[in-house]
Amino acid sequence: MADPLRGWGSRELLLLFLFLGTQRGARAGQIRYSVREELDKGSFVGNIAKDLGLEPQELAERGVRIVSRGRTQLFALNPGSGSLVTAGRIDREELCAQSARCLVSFNILVENKMKIYGVEVEIIDINDNFPRFRDEEVKVKVNENAATGTRLVLPFARDADVGENSLQSYQLSSNTHFSLDEKSGSDGQKYPELVLEQPLDREKVAVHDLLLTALDGGDPILSSTTHIRVMVLDANDNAPQFPRSEYRVSVPENIPVGTRLLTLTAMDPDEGINGKLTYSFRNEEDKISQTFQLDSNLGEISTVQSLDYEESRFYLMEVVAQDGGALLASAKVVITVQDVNDNVPEMILTSLASSVSEDCLPGTVIALFSVHDGDSGENGEVACSISRNLPFKLEKSVDNYYHLLTARTLDREEISDYNITITVIDRGNPPLSTENHISLKVADINDNPPIFPHTSYSTYIPENNPRGISIFSVTAHDPDSGNNAQVTYSLAKDTLQGMPLSSYVSINSDTGVLYALGSFDYEQVRDLQLWVTASDSGDPPLSSNVSLSLFVLDQNDNTPEILYPAIPTDGSTGVELAPRSAELGYLVTKVVAVDRDSGQNAWLSYRLLKASEPGLFAVGLHTGEVRTARALLDRDALKQSLVVVVQDHGQPPLSATATLTVAVADSIPDVLADLSSFEPSADPDHSSLTLYLVVAVAAVSCLFLAFVIVLLALRLRRWHKSRLLQASGGGLTGVPASHFVGVDGVRAFLQTYSHEVSLTADSRKSHLIFPQPNYADTLISQESCGKSEPLLIPEKINATEEPEVVPQAPPNTDWRFSQAQRPGTSGSQNGDETGTWPNNQFDTEMLQAMILASASEAADGSSTLGGGAGTMGLSARYGPQFTLQHVPDYRQNVYIPGSNATLTNAAGKRDGKAPAGGNGNKKKSGKKEKK
Repeated sequence: MADPLRGWGSRELLLLFLFLGTQRGARAGQIRYSVREELDKGSFVGNIAKDLGLEPQELAERGVRIVSRGRTQLFALNPGSGSLVTAGRIDREELCAQSARCLVSFNILVENKMKIYGVEVEIIDINDNFPRFRDEEVKVKVNENAATGTRLVLPFARDADVGENSLQSYQLSSNTHFSLDEKSGSDGQKYPELVLEQPLDREKVAVHDLLLTALDGGDPILSSTTHIRVMVLDANDNAPQFPRSEYRVSVPENIPVGTRLLTLTAMDPDEGINGKLTYSFRNEEDKISQTFQLDSNLGEISTVQSLDYEESRFYLMEVVAQDGGALLASAKVVITVQDVNDNVPEMILTSLASSVSEDCLPGTVIALFSVHDGDSGENGEVACSISRNLPFKLEKSVDNYYHLLTARTLDREEISDYNITITVIDRGNPPLSTENHISLKVADINDNPPIFPHTSYSTYIPENNPRGISIFSVTAHDPDSGNNAQVTYSLAKDTLQGMPLSSYVSINSDTGVLYALGSFDYEQVRDLQLWVTASDSGDPPLSSNVSLSLFVLDQNDNTPEILYPAIPTDGSTGVELAPRSAELGYLVTKVVAVDRDSGQNAWLSYRLLKASEPGLFAVGLHTGEVRTARALLDRDALKQSLVVVVQDHGQPPLSATATLTVAVADSIPDVLADLSSFEPSADPDHSSLTLYLVVAVAAVSCLFLAFVIVLLALRLRRWHKSRLLQASGGGLTGVPASHFVGVDGVRAFLQTYSHEVSLTADSRKSHLIFPQPNYADTLISQESCGKSEPLLIPEKINATEEPEVVPQAPPNTDWRFSQAQRPGTSGSQNGDETGTWPNNQFDTEMLQAMILASASEAADGSSTLGGGAGTMGLSARYGPQFTLQHVPDYRQNVYIPGSNATLTNAAGKRDGKAPAGGNGNKKKSGKKEKK
């Protein structure tokens, strides 16, 4: 029956195979194609894009590529058409030899999905090989006594093609003695045999030349020929024989070279040369001759090179034993190679992600790799593993491919780099293994905000600071990396006194250093509350805040401000009135001052800097009260000028001065009547007064010094006589001790007569003062208890009035404040006995309010200073002996020392009582009080 496919052309057959291959691949879940061998490079194999469900242009975008292991790439992808094409000419015989089907398998990798597809291409054979005999000429010997029907083995031809294109038949040239017969072996090979049809006669024909032709079944039919020379020999009627027609042996692949594998022995009953056998391979392939050696005399087969199970699992050969009479016998030998575990597993990394984000989900694919072991059976079975303490796992994919996946979430701040060791081990005995290392970096994300070491900060800066000075530095740390860890600093937007904080303080965005943009004034800004924000450069950025308290420290930068007496605005001079009947301690006026600083910088003290008539007035150190230091006399000038300095206790101290003009008169008309006498006299006689005073003082000093020397001499003489009297036994026990004045008396005398001279250019204002003696530590007699007023030189030298003798009060023995005199509210009883200032905010604010009210009245000039009824109660709260340690620190930067006099509108109270101090002066005058 004729083959129905023979009428089809090669194009129709190709399309049929392609269709069948595609349908078969679709059913098997694997892509299958078929293609003829020997096609040109770039020949179409199949539409791989269509079979993958992709468009042609998506092949490059998705990273589709062919993945094959350990062989030349036979196929390629055409990115333009999306088809699978040949990478070159394909020789089926080179790939698959005599296999019935020639299949080429490889994998298609879709890179972005990390997915593998299996592809199988069948190479279809074409008739491109001629049947080929090994030798062009073959000699065949035959005995002349060979019987009819004797068969002679002829060399067979080999055709590399398969199927219909392989060797199909032999033809023998026409002759009268021989015919051709064909036999098929178990391997499908056709073996030609020469059959003797008629007896031979060597004497007639010694050599028969025949032509043997081998034909295949291709279209067109290809053929080849060999020359057969039949040599007729002398009679040898016994041929060699093998005990078995086939020999099989199994050997391990690791046997040493030269090992004897098998010995073949054939039997020939003939004798002599007809019985001597020689052994040889028949029709051996090059691989057989390169691997094995056959001893022609002994029939031993041994190895000449190492065996490799992975290269060839068995070897098939034919051994011929021939006697000297040209008779021969053949036997087949099959050598099977046994596998041993001699191949280390191999890992091939197909795709790898060099880094992975720390926020990736569990199950993210890190790498795709395949494993292979050249051994077979259990020796070729492999297993992959990684360390259990890593956040990764392995997952098997198609064939021998594995995925490396994340098993749990990653944290770059904990571990930023991973060195993953993948161990591949087979199941051989002993097992072989290999290790492969994969380095993986964890990419950072912005998941950590900057962190300050402290929750809040505080710092101090003195006022009047230079502009641009560094105030403080803050630092925040971000555990992220790169831009996510770059911290920038800023200040939160806020306002202070209607101005943004950015006008006061700036911050370096890179270093976190805060700078003062201007000079701070404690009296305007005491403290600033800032919020510093630290932000990283991530996307989105993260930030954190910290509070910074900036405290301004007070400096002594404000001079005391005189509230009273106020500086006139009309050019006039304010005049304070002091009646001539004023006694010692009479309150003339009070200097009121404040200091905008705080603390010690606002503590004020008052002192008399200059007076037209020294000794006439005194200023309270802490009260600022101007009082008479003695009783006014009729000879005292009408106009008295005083300069009072107010000084704080800062470092360095600052001060201000106030000039007071005191009119000494009993009434306003007296002042107006004597206004013409305010101008200083220009009499030339007054200028000589200074010279007279200097001469008088010098004379008195000389007399005083001479008196002291004489007194000392007398005392020494008396002391010397008393020593003599004591030595002679004279007794002076009845004499009072007060009748004697010793060295201590001399010192008391010197202290009593110490004096002060004050001279000015104007002789009318020159004065000489002999202060009262200090009796606190001087021993005096009973006759010297009376005290006299200091000697005063009036403005006019010709004055005839005698100074009024005013007895001096004894010193105050109780220098401490009473409870009522201590600072504080009237009802405050919690002060200690040392007179310390009470730390009571309510008391301080009450006192401040009253002082400010008094200062306001004094500045308006609508009141005088007095101590009678109708005052604000300051006289009862502060004593005249108020010392510096009791000075308060007002929170409003206003300080007015304590006083026993208050601002009042009662002008008639100016002649009030003397201060309730400890001076002991209790003298009163009814008329003066009425005035």
